[in-house]
Formats: sequence, C-alpha cells, structure tokens
Amino acid sequence: MRPAHTGSGRLRAPFFVTLAALAAAFAATAAAQQQPRFALPVECTLGHDCYIQQYVDRDPGPGVRDFACGALANDGHKGTDIALPTEAAMRAGVAVMAAAPGTVLRVRDGMADIRQGTEGAPDVAGRDCGNGLVIDHGGGWETQYCHLRQGSVAIRPGDRVRAGTVLGLVGMSGLASFPHLHLSVRHEGRVVDPFRPAADASCGGPERPLWADRIAYDPGGVIDAGLAEAVPDFDAIKAGLPEDGLGTRAPAIVAWAFLANGQAGDVVAFEITGPAGPFARHEVTIERAQPFLFRAFGRRAPEGGLPEGTWTAKATLIRDGAPLDTAEVRAAIP
Repeated sequence: MRPAHTGSGRLRAPFFVTLAALAAAFAATAAAQQQPRFALPVECTLGHDCYIQQYVDRDPGPGVRDFACGALANDGHKGTDIALPTEAAMRAGVAVMAAAPGTVLRVRDGMADIRQGTEGAPDVAGRDCGNGLVIDHGGGWETQYCHLRQGSVAIRPGDRVRAGTVLGLVGMSGLASFPHLHLSVRHEGRVVDPFRPAADASCGGPERPLWADRIAYDPGGVIDAGLAEAVPDFDAIKAGLPEDGLGTRAPAIVAWAFLANGQAGDVVAFEITGPAGPFARHEVTIERAQPFLFRAFGRRAPEGGLPEGTWTAKATLIRDGAPLDTAEVRAAIP
C-alpha cells in the first residue's frame, strides 16, 4: 500500500508550475494557430517575372538588417517589396491579390503612377502608400497593400475577400521609384516580418515564416538584359526597352544588364557570342552597394558589318567569387 500524503505542500508548487506551463504552452499553440498564413500577393513567379527588392528592416537603430542578416532594406522599412522588372510590365498589368481571407477596412485610389525623383512627380507627403488598401484578418492581424496602379483598385471598404481575390494591379503610385507592391503585415499595430515573425530584432535562426509556401531569400541579381547597337539610356531600361533586334549595319554590338541590389565588390561578367562563336568577353566590378544599377559592354562591328545569324549575350552577377545570377538573351540578324 502506498503511503498517504498529508498537507505538507510538497506537491503543490510543482503541480501549479506544471499547470502554468501547460497553460502557457496552450496559449502559445492557440496563438500560433491564430497566425494567418499568407499567399504571395502578386500574380507572378519570383525569380522569373518579379523579384523581392527589399525586406523589413529588423535593425532598431540607424543601420539596416533584413531577416537573413543581410542589408536588403532601407532604414525603417516596414514591409516586403515585390517588384516588376520594368514599367512596361506594369503597364501590361500584373494582379495584386489578397494574401489571406479578411475584410477590407480602408481603400484609396486616384493617385498617378509617376516615378518619384523625375520631373513632374507629385508631392505625396502623408500619402506615401499611394493607391492601396488595408485588410483585417481577425485576431489583431492586418495586411496593407501599397503603390497600386491608378484606377485599378477593385474592392471597397466592407468587402469580404478570400486569399487570391484580385484587389488591383501593381503600380508606382505614392512614394515609389519603381513598379512594385509594398506589403506590410501588422499584429495589434506592430509591424511583423512575414519571413521571421519574432518580435525581437534578431535575424537568422530557425523560425517558421508566415508564408503559406516557402519563399527563398533573394540576395539580388539580374533583372533584365539585352543586346543593342549602342549603350542604352538607364531611364529607357527601367521603362522597358523594345526588342527591335540588330541589323547588319549596326556600328557596334552592346550587351547590357539591369541589376538589383548590387553589393560593393560584385562582378558583372559579359559574354557576347556570334554565329561563328565567341566574339567578346568583359568583366566590370561594382564599386558600391546600389539598389538598382546597370552595366554595359560592347565592341565595334567588324569591317563589313555584323555577320548574319544568331547573337547571344550572357550577363552573370558574381559575388564572393561565385555566380549568383545569370541572364541570357538572343537576337537574330537577318
């Protein structure tokens, strides 16, 4: 027979500690279950026809630090920027979709899509988000969608949406210098990084993100590339160059690359190949970190003009001695 326990109190403290631990675990589990899971809110394929240009800044001071301990964020940046390669892609129309079910709280539309920093850009003080909206997902969770294309917002306050409901189109309204969607996630008014939802300022380490599907870290790369008869204008590249091809009377052949998030010490390697084989190769080193940049390299056409056939340009971004991203384009000379 097991001895009876009297009121010594020996079991009470551990017993209550266990209850408290169970309650805390239950609360943590319930909180985790209440966390929404977010779908990619742009109708595109990352790394193909869109890319992530910036992440949430997790550094509490004047510095910058993204969730992977990198520097792909502006100081104080409060969201994830999903960008299109050119303004031509924006004009073609790319849908912005609700990342999770919820109720639309606020909406704004009517602001022009004008690249900030250019002549005629409007004063957007107090309206940095441009055309956009806020969705309430319940449990204190909200998402905000910014910089939508003028006239594209397709919902109204009070509308119920599901994940994937089209909200509008990617634009460049408000405080924007390139076409993109800025997605902010908040819980009880606090900014939450969907890649690492921990409330502290840490980065790296294991933690389940809020994305429904895995989204790999994008350290930068080649946005667009092309072949031309002369070095193109940077603004024309950002707008989206037409694919006019080359002619046999072209004075030169130039390979160009439009890049995102280049870092000091990165190398851009160009290779131009003609119908008869390798034609030219060149490497250029990036001297300072830049969110957007372009580089170009070319050679004069040989006497008698460029040979007819297929010409290929390959641009490779090299970081720390290893290829990071590559783009290859072709043009035919009839």
